[in-house]
Amino acid sequence: MSEPVAPPREKPANLRKHVYLLLIVLATGSLGGRLLSLDSVDVYRLEDRLERDLRRPFLSANDRSRWCTVRSLVEQGTYAIDDIQSEEGWDTIDMVKHRDSSGTPHLYSSKPPLLSTIVAVPYFVIYHVSAWTPWPVTLGTHPHLVGRMLLFVFHIVPLVIYFLLMARIIERYGATDFGKLFTMAATTSATLLTTFAVTFNNHLPAAVCVAVASYAGLRIWSDRERGLRFFAVAGFFAALAAAFELPAFLFFGTLGLALLIKAPRQTLLAGVPAAALVLIASMGTNYAAHGTLRPAYANRLKGEDFHKDNWEGMNWYNFTYMRNGREVESYWSNPQGIDVGEPRLGWYAFHSLLGHHGIFSLSPIWLIMLVGLTRVAGRWGEELGPLATMTGVLSLLCFAFYMTPKADYNYGGASSGLRWMFWFTPLWLATMLPGADWLGQKKWGRGVMYLCLALSVLSVTYPTWNPWTQPWILDAIDWWNTEYE
Repeated sequence: MSEPVAPPREKPANLRKHVYLLLIVLATGSLGGRLLSLDSVDVYRLEDRLERDLRRPFLSANDRSRWCTVRSLVEQGTYAIDDIQSEEGWDTIDMVKHRDSSGTPHLYSSKPPLLSTIVAVPYFVIYHVSAWTPWPVTLGTHPHLVGRMLLFVFHIVPLVIYFLLMARIIERYGATDFGKLFTMAATTSATLLTTFAVTFNNHLPAAVCVAVASYAGLRIWSDRERGLRFFAVAGFFAALAAAFELPAFLFFGTLGLALLIKAPRQTLLAGVPAAALVLIASMGTNYAAHGTLRPAYANRLKGEDFHKDNWEGMNWYNFTYMRNGREVESYWSNPQGIDVGEPRLGWYAFHSLLGHHGIFSLSPIWLIMLVGLTRVAGRWGEELGPLATMTGVLSLLCFAFYMTPKADYNYGGASSGLRWMFWFTPLWLATMLPGADWLGQKKWGRGVMYLCLALSVLSVTYPTWNPWTQPWILDAIDWWNTEYE
């Protein structure tokens, strides 16, 4: 059998031209997103006029829910957030209510507590060390300073690691210079994952963990690495991804099974114990917070109201609480806007794929991923064949999970993309490589790729200030309906 012919390498001058064009496309898409979101925002002047502070570094009820837990853990030693959420600027709708071990009802974040517990560790150091100085620094007194410090540690640093690992994967499995450059440009600038770097969320850490576990898994599968450290890394970070993003258990289970088949001894010796540590930590923090191994969102029983004398099997999301001296009903007792949900499954599926929250309409680069998927999925002789096959199957299963009748058809709430699928980003980028290599050898193909890249960057940069906002396509639809109704 003859050896496959490698694609011809680009001449340096031509390669530089492609780099120039990629940079131009990235800048054009970025400027387009900023232009579409252009508005006059002068919060400083408004603050002077109203004589009150309107600015806060926590951008939505979603991330404030987690920040409330971080503060409460360090400052009060409890997962209950009653006191914190009642402070000005710390309100959140993402909370539940249930009794603690003593039978007293309290409010808690509805988010799985492991991530907030991890972030609380460096905040514990900041809080207690600064208490010894004349200028104590806390999330309550200096939210911008402390919040940015913690996000830099837990978002920016992991993103840099993610970029470096993706660069290694791209360099190892890409076949052409243009395909590699294009995929790396997409990695750093064209996925909505980077849009969420400025807000405390679980989607970015989950995607980083998937990238780390995938890199270790590829070294084991393709390069026949048998060092125990690779199995420990793969097991630990695959489990951590699942702890941060529940559907990523699909990835955790599939990768674990693949490694068990490939190298059972090393997987059992290193991979399983490393994964077990994460699972124990995840269940332990959930039990410490809620007194049960069931996550908070598993206690959302539709149609079953909250009763003060019936706390077993109740709906933790349907309750009342005190705020500013008055009794307030939980937001989830009567959700508003996009949280009401789309009643039509077919319409919801369309908008999740090709419509206003569409995976492919907001990020057309994933169309190139589909090309790569069709070229190598199911071909076990191709180096990326197993990974592409796994990615395709898991993507379909995860998407189907969110299309089930019991799911909330709300697109992830007020968000600039279908955030529940963000953890697939590193897998989709790796699978994109064969498509980028193939299309990049054709002039028309490169034109299509440039257009897809520019539109994807536009979606990334459109939410200039806050990723917890509507996508530009939905804003355009709303504007059209208002203008021409």
